Amino acid sequence: MKKRLSLLLVALLSLSLVACASKDGTTEESTSTQAVETTEETTEETAAAEEEAAFPVTVTDQVGREVTIEEEPQTLVSGYYISTSLLIALGQEDKLVGIEAKADSRPIYGLAAPELLELPSVGTAKEFDLEGCAALEPDLIILPAKLQDTIPSLEELGFTVLAVNPEDQALLDEAITLLGDATGAAAEAQALLDWNETALSDLAGKVEGVETPSVLLTSNSAFLAAAGGEMYQNSLIQQAGGVNVASDLTGNDWGEISYEQVLAWNPDVIVLAGEADYTVDEVLADSNLAGVTAVENGAVYAMPGEYEAWDSPVPSGVLGTLYLASVLHPDLYSSADFDAALTSFYETFYGFTPAA
Repeated sequence: MKKRLSLLLVALLSLSLVACASKDGTTEESTSTQAVETTEETTEETAAAEEEAAFPVTVTDQVGREVTIEEEPQTLVSGYYISTSLLIALGQEDKLVGIEAKADSRPIYGLAAPELLELPSVGTAKEFDLEGCAALEPDLIILPAKLQDTIPSLEELGFTVLAVNPEDQALLDEAITLLGDATGAAAEAQALLDWNETALSDLAGKVEGVETPSVLLTSNSAFLAAAGGEMYQNSLIQQAGGVNVASDLTGNDWGEISYEQVLAWNPDVIVLAGEADYTVDEVLADSNLAGVTAVENGAVYAMPGEYEAWDSPVPSGVLGTLYLASVLHPDLYSSADFDAALTSFYETFYGFTPAA
């Protein structure tokens, strides 16, 4: 469908060139030549993309395994919510025959591919259903790195398996390319990477050299737990033009903090992670935070969570950075700018229009 739309746009562009040329006085011959050249270039690009998607293909997954995929997979199992969401973005949702447990807790599935909610569950990273997965007889199985010990058993049964580990932006980009190559969706993967790069590059130009407010980003389960410098959330804050007050915390999990520490940091802005179990109003009313600049100024925000948890390395994680920018620098990146990006992203990669 996406390729057909691209060809249609090329055709419309060609017609537009002809129309514009007649108004500008450009000769019909030169305009036709431009249209032909444009069509030829697009045809070449399409052919190149199809050539890249040729099988068999050998890829290296994110635990370092070299895997050869003999034919383009027609049926897929995803045992990880990030890879499932990514497969939707790559236009592969119709190939899925099984996904991770608790699918109904992922709003993005209901919005973009509600049919996934009816698929069999293959369990979780803690309780993976190997037999149930095998019974689905998929052409390709995609698992989180935490389940890599399960891979040998699946391979003994003749299945092709990839492990993904998209725990930061670089690894997420790597996973996008990996799954694009593995499923024959290299062109779609590149389009997603290009969208993200363009959005972040545009934002970087807007916030370059500006004053960077200090930010405390707290976990979804408890206020007294913060994102440290080694976490994905730290990169969101930095890219949005802020400084993470908890950057000295180490480890890849939420770090426990105290009220005394929050008072000492005195952040300009406090942001609650997506789907937090507590509210902005509760933070503002917390007497233990009296005197904190963010609380005094009412600069406490909750990361939107009605689509996905943007403060985690999901394909739409770039929207977390853009949302933070609209909070930290509304004069440079407005809420209208963010709304436009939100609509563009989900319409382009997930096929639905976000609610106004």
